[in-house]
Amino acid sequence: MSTLSADDDKMAALREALPALSAGVYLNAGTCGPLPAETAAAMAEIADWELRIGRASPDTYFDVLQRMEEARASIAAIVGADTRDIALTHSVSEAMNVAAWGIDWRPGERIVSARNFEHAGGLSGLYAIRDRMGVELELLDIGAGGDHDQVLAAFDAAITPATRLVSICHVSHATGARLPIAEIAAIAHARGALLAVDGAQAVGAIPVDVAALGADLYAIAGQKWLLGPEGTGALYVAPGVLERLRMTYASFWSFEEQDLAGLARPWQSARRFEGTSGVNHGLIIGLARSCGWLSMYVGLGWALERGPALARQTAGRLAAIPGVSLVTPLEAMAGLVVFRVAGWPAAAVLEELGARAFVIARVVEQIEAIRLSIGWFNTEAELDRVVRLVAELAAHSPETMPARRTLTIIES
Repeated sequence: MSTLSADDDKMAALREALPALSAGVYLNAGTCGPLPAETAAAMAEIADWELRIGRASPDTYFDVLQRMEEARASIAAIVGADTRDIALTHSVSEAMNVAAWGIDWRPGERIVSARNFEHAGGLSGLYAIRDRMGVELELLDIGAGGDHDQVLAAFDAAITPATRLVSICHVSHATGARLPIAEIAAIAHARGALLAVDGAQAVGAIPVDVAALGADLYAIAGQKWLLGPEGTGALYVAPGVLERLRMTYASFWSFEEQDLAGLARPWQSARRFEGTSGVNHGLIIGLARSCGWLSMYVGLGWALERGPALARQTAGRLAAIPGVSLVTPLEAMAGLVVFRVAGWPAAAVLEELGARAFVIARVVEQIEAIRLSIGWFNTEAELDRVVRLVAELAAHSPETMPARRTLTIIES
């Protein structure tokens, strides 16, 4: 594999700042990314402060508001949005549910999504709307999602003037395919529908410009490719879309007569969908710190170029191995690489990868496949080790695979 970074010292320093990388070959940012040491330190500092000083001071409340503004700004910079168009959430699933329930539904209206492509966290809200509001839910069969023309034809046929919402993933958590969001947005808007996008497997993995994509609502995960703490996320609401949605959450604090430290007034922004009570100070600080670290210390452009390039190289090498079938379409990839090994249950492949090469990855149960989440922080050497081990597995069956080497400890 060709060298992607000319600065080995930079990679060494960055990997040292992500201690979890020393535990094995970290290929599961699609579930949770490695937490930067700087983020963990900032969260520990605020936890210690709250323990010693307490959390009931009025000054603490105003500090939380400022930290929330910093978190919004750091996310907005990554997705090309205005800070006023970002609302903080606890997860992508929450953000997608805010988007779906923000519509004033009427019986007979339609939602369009994709079967076996969307995450259960997003689909569950759509099923609830269908059952409670008498709305029609159409789930499209778009296969792995790699056939551009097939995907667009399916959405073009399904989106009608009765469609109020198109709810889809930017990148499938199951197949790793990247959907043509801008083209789907154009179809949806031409027929009066809103487009809500689950960006959990996109933001921090590939370049995302929400305005250029044409998404009306775009959900962002904090704990995955942005390397933030769990329990964090955000929702982008495009300008002009707020008027088409009803308020889902309400702040308990009125900013009518004040503009705290220059904070934008919530009734003019996406944060009208954001509560200000029950906010975990440490998580908000951690999210802002991880996003800032990624943008300013790592270098967002460098990271978003390196990660997808490593993923494409690895996918291409896996696809060339006899007995390995690549699920992720090479022509529509992001940072996920999903594959199967003939004759091997997916769980058995993952077990061998973990035991023989300390690979941290996951199985996609719904399609019985292995998923590698490849990020900028991975090295060519460790990915080469993974590819060689997959080739060895493909050359054997679970019964003929050579036994793992073991270390016997003899007690004296």
